[in-house]
Amino acid sequence: MTTLLNRDLVEQLTGRAASDGDGVKLKRVFGGSGAERFDPFLMLDEFGSDQAEDYQGGFPAHPHRGFETVTYMLEGRMLHEDHLGNRGLLEPGGVQWMTAGRGIVHSEMPQQTSGRMRGFQLWINLPAAEKMQPASYQDLPANAMNNLVLAEGGSVSMIAGTLQIEGQSVEGPIQGKSTQPLYADLHLQPGQSISLPVPETLNTMLYVYEGSLTIRGRDREAGLGRGQLGRLGSGNQLSIQAGDQGVRALLIAGKPLGEPIVQYGPFVMNSREEIEQAMRDYQGGRLAS
Repeated sequence: MTTLLNRDLVEQLTGRAASDGDGVKLKRVFGGSGAERFDPFLMLDEFGSDQAEDYQGGFPAHPHRGFETVTYMLEGRMLHEDHLGNRGLLEPGGVQWMTAGRGIVHSEMPQQTSGRMRGFQLWINLPAAEKMQPASYQDLPANAMNNLVLAEGGSVSMIAGTLQIEGQSVEGPIQGKSTQPLYADLHLQPGQSISLPVPETLNTMLYVYEGSLTIRGRDREAGLGRGQLGRLGSGNQLSIQAGDQGVRALLIAGKPLGEPIVQYGPFVMNSREEIEQAMRDYQGGRLAS
């Protein structure tokens, strides 16, 4: 029988105010320097406001190469368009999983002039062998996610990967990726506890976007509050307890690539020479050719 070893909190980060696109206000949870410790993940942003001026500018046409973007909408509507003629409308609860591969030039623009817009964008690196594949998409409506209601209340919504929860196997619609991403939205009631087996081969994080929780590690307990991310250490199980107000949190895990990460804005490759080639390709209109 496999011994279950709870993961400890090894690093705690608090998202910082930032802006991107045409002045969209957001919270950058992590990204930029030191990306190796989050491998295979490169960046996590949370965006959310009920003030139209904070998001109305959207994200006009911009390029990507060498990684995947995952946009998860909680509230609001966002339209994706790209230079290949693809269009997709993201609505509440929906996910767009975009593999930029060798290149894409796309825009993400709000489809509302008032009301609340809220969601997340996660960047996932691609291995060197897959960086130059053709761009592709999976546009998933809210009802494509598998949602498990827990025995004590609360729920788990699976976006990617598979979890064993209360004796059931719960699969997200995204499967078969080389980075083995595990992406779940956890909603727990006040004081509710849950233990989830997470393969020890995966780097694992938790991001709290409402409420608070306690991570019950094998060596110590540690708390996370709203807007905080916890990077977890070694082990094969995640054990958490929701705070007095309950918690909503993202569980994010993936298999590290262990490859060099060289990033210049929207391009993520393995060497400076590949970055320079990406820039030449973009400037010459050859990014996706």
